[in-house]
Amino acid sequence: MDNMGNEQVTERSIDYNAVLTPPLSLGSGSDVEYRAPNILQRILSLLKNVRPGSDLTRFQAMQLPPLFNLPKSQLQCFGESVYCVGDDMFRKCTDGKTALDRFVAVVGWSISTTRPAIFGVAPYNPILGETHHVSRDTLNVLLEQVSHHPPVTALHATDEQKNIKLIGCHNSIPKFNGTSVEVVVHGKWQLKLLNFDENYVISSPKLSIRFFPVPSAEWVGNITIRCNETDLEAELCYRGPSFLGFRGSNRSVKGKIFDSTTSKTLFVIDGHWDRTVQVRDVRNGKTTVIYEAKKTITRLKTPVVKDPKELWPSESAVVWGELTQDILRKDWEKARGSKKAVEERERVLRKERECRNDTWIPNHFSLSYTKEEGWTCSPKQKWVPSAPIVAPF
Repeated sequence: MDNMGNEQVTERSIDYNAVLTPPLSLGSGSDVEYRAPNILQRILSLLKNVRPGSDLTRFQAMQLPPLFNLPKSQLQCFGESVYCVGDDMFRKCTDGKTALDRFVAVVGWSISTTRPAIFGVAPYNPILGETHHVSRDTLNVLLEQVSHHPPVTALHATDEQKNIKLIGCHNSIPKFNGTSVEVVVHGKWQLKLLNFDENYVISSPKLSIRFFPVPSAEWVGNITIRCNETDLEAELCYRGPSFLGFRGSNRSVKGKIFDSTTSKTLFVIDGHWDRTVQVRDVRNGKTTVIYEAKKTITRLKTPVVKDPKELWPSESAVVWGELTQDILRKDWEKARGSKKAVEERERVLRKERECRNDTWIPNHFSLSYTKEEGWTCSPKQKWVPSAPIVAPF
């Protein structure tokens, strides 16, 4: 057990300075604000010595300079997809009168977790033991970086009022393919509607970053959503722009909801995750809008610190606070020093653990790995406590 790391995570006695930035949302202007100059040439210069098919997580040289960073951690981006919303579709998953109504609501919520990616910039790679703890009304969300090599992020979100739980364990693997980078998100969401004893297992799309002929960063690929208790299942396909950049199918979502015991299609899904998505009931032809991006992921408000004295030193907004301020000021020389300081502290802690033959044990999750299931995380607490950081409505 790494006592030093765990003491850092649990101690709350200092008034820490946390720097929070606007969440990624549609129409926020963030893609302009954070875009670095001459970004394509700079990215290609970083990749010039990397062979196609390479796993980029294994290359120390791929540590991005601050010019390429969004001013926030990957933990914050992951968490924002749950707690930063305009229309609270998460809590609405329990409102359906029938199992089919609730399943359709879960499909709509899963689409709402898709957020725009920005070509050429990426969030900070979380350090081992880094946490992110935020509340939004009665929803409390806690994330922890439970492994650094490979990078594994765990999420636990609970709403005691609605009796909902969400568990996520994600391991993102970027691979260089010559003219593109494909980021495969291994792992799954587990959404539990406890009042109905229904458990939903949800996979994630891939992030495709293309350099030619038109630079882009889009979510693509197939995902599944299933509920074993009701035998309902959904298959969705995310699509980006065509090879030449034509945007006819860009950000489209198509699929179906069906009974897995009979393979009978119940609803057809069609739309765009950055606009609207609707389902058509094959029994009567009725069409219903299940997701509106304008209501859900536009004009999102920045979380605020309610009580600085309750912040953990491992909080993302604290760990990367100085670097975030430097990036927002565009002070790139100072930003390089701030980033190096965080990375150097991480290296020192890792060497100290190695000298003591200590194995890192996550503070808030139990972590396991099997060839069949991959990485899985189990929360150590039944309910996530309220947080010192609050996401406003």
